[in-house]
Amino acid sequence: MLWTILIGAVAGFLAGHILRGEGFGAIGNIVLGILGGIVGKLLFGVLGLGPTGMIGQIIAGVVGAVILVLVFGSTKARRHRRHLND
Repeated sequence: MLWTILIGAVAGFLAGHILRGEGFGAIGNIVLGILGGIVGKLLFGVLGLGPTGMIGQIIAGVVGAVILVLVFGSTKARRHRRHLND
């Protein structure tokens, strides 16, 4: 459990820096990284690639977290624009 939180924090931190130039805060990094790890493992599994070891898990977490931020960020922006037009 502690290992998952640590890898999630690193993956969320890296995803935050890739997309925003800053992190999402400690709790945000951990949650984003853990969810990103799940998405990344699923995506890598579909592609026939299994992330192994700490580096593989961090890469899968970062890829998944970046995808989550892009998907939810675009949904939020679209909803915000629609609200402004109402």
